[in-house]
Amino acid sequence: MGSTGNNSRNRLFYLAIPPSLFGQVAKNIRQHMFSTDGGWNRLVVEKPFGRDLETFLDLSAQLRVFTESELFRIDHYLGKEMVQNLIVLRFANAFMNPLWNRHHIASITITFKEPIDVEGRGGYFDEFGIIRDVMQNHLLQIFALVAMEPPVSLEAEDVRDEKTKVLRATSPIKRDDVVIGQYASDGKHEGYLEHHDVPKDSVTPTFAAAVLRVNNDRWRGVPFFLKCGKALNERKAEVRVQFRDASPLFGNLARNELVVRVQPDEAIYLKTYSKVPGLETVVAMRELDLTYADRFPGAFLPDAYERLIYDVLRGDHNLFVRDDELLASWQIFTPLLHELDRKEIKPVQYKFGGRGPAEADELLARNGYVYSDLYEWKQRSKM
Repeated sequence: MGSTGNNSRNRLFYLAIPPSLFGQVAKNIRQHMFSTDGGWNRLVVEKPFGRDLETFLDLSAQLRVFTESELFRIDHYLGKEMVQNLIVLRFANAFMNPLWNRHHIASITITFKEPIDVEGRGGYFDEFGIIRDVMQNHLLQIFALVAMEPPVSLEAEDVRDEKTKVLRATSPIKRDDVVIGQYASDGKHEGYLEHHDVPKDSVTPTFAAAVLRVNNDRWRGVPFFLKCGKALNERKAEVRVQFRDASPLFGNLARNELVVRVQPDEAIYLKTYSKVPGLETVVAMRELDLTYADRFPGAFLPDAYERLIYDVLRGDHNLFVRDDELLASWQIFTPLLHELDRKEIKPVQYKFGGRGPAEADELLARNGYVYSDLYEWKQRSKM
């Protein structure tokens, strides 16, 4: 709560409760707890925002007791420093926009990896799965920022307009463009089906890789790969932009890549070629590196939720999801989710602590991603 300075009362309501209760709680707040003396009223709701298009539309209708300007649908990934940096990186650098299109970019991969299992949340997780829990929200929001056209301004509605446009231009995901997996025991850790709160015949995926295709002039023909999973070999969230092949003047070189590391060890680095010092002309891939801990030592990086709650208090919707954004996102995923549920498609098993199913690497390779093991990122931060 707060004050506007004229004795009016501002009221902020944060619903960290099951979505099935959103409607009734919102209605009761509207009827019995609304500020009516000139202060503002704002409602924050946590994901998940439905399970598919139909349940989202039902949930959205229930929340219409609040206006869109009073609603703040929170996705904490939008509060992360490097996710917000995507707009600055793309539009504040004169050299970036001419390269940011199908003529120069071969593919873009957005990855979310966790080394942990469902950690006692098997009952909740099994109801939703990794696609609904991570891909349809966190990764798709990053995708929208990466793929959108330049907004008219940095005002919330102009940014959200462009995010919605690129989501509407994205085709629904086809079954052939998806690999789903489920972690199995490595001999030390329980497999997903061995958890006490998970049904023994569950086909809920704990890993997914998908190809998104955008039908506009900037991105036509460029695959966007979304990958996410639990019980993998590392904790990592990043955006990896792979550029097209360079001139063959120096032989068959690995592709240049621009990497935005969201977590851990926030960084932006460009994999580029340089001559190795010496008498001979030998080229080697090195990085142009902006590691935050090195470049901004002691800088304050607020927690994502801290930043987002601060923006709610300011009434800034820039980092919150609009109703039509969610409509467009569910239209991309709902046909796939219904097919997986209806056919009870069994996920591919992968070992706890590994990289995930080999079929995911094959999916990316079939769609144009070129892997090279000639380069290794070396974190130099002392933190």
